[in-house]
Amino acid sequence: MNRRHALIAALLVAANALGAAGHAGARELVETPDPRLQPGTIVIRTGERKLYFVTGRGEAIRYTIAVGKAGKQWRGTKYVEELAVEPAWSPPASVKRDKPSLPDFIPGGSPRNPMGARVIGLGPGGQYAIHGTNMPGSIGTAASYGCFRMHNQDVIDLYARVRMGAAVVVLP
Repeated sequence: MNRRHALIAALLVAANALGAAGHAGARELVETPDPRLQPGTIVIRTGERKLYFVTGRGEAIRYTIAVGKAGKQWRGTKYVEELAVEPAWSPPASVKRDKPSLPDFIPGGSPRNPMGARVIGLGPGGQYAIHGTNMPGSIGTAASYGCFRMHNQDVIDLYARVRMGAAVVVLP
């Protein structure tokens, strides 16, 4: 490999490293929020605006997220019932009421699609999801209608780890 190709390769490696960890609130390995949790469990602490993916051995990966706006937050346990890459989106009735100018359908992969790169659908009921976003500035805030937004590179990472049926525990 000549010097020019070596320099380009080094720059690509550095850019990929920054893309994975260069955003505010980058994911990090921390202690499990509760040592009794099974590996694969997701814990969301709404007040912290953090999502924990339990990896085992007393460890979890912690991500910064956006949570529901005042009056749109919820707590309880749901389960992963859908996994989708670049999902299409149709705004729910509550969103359409507040934002009637939204189209009825936005195709997956569109820069206007608020679901981002991946969706991890929660059930039963399918009303809520963990998903990426086309508004990265909203991460760390209370911004959604009850879903949990993540940086696209973080939701891609979580999507690769999570399994269908995994428990998602949402705490205040």
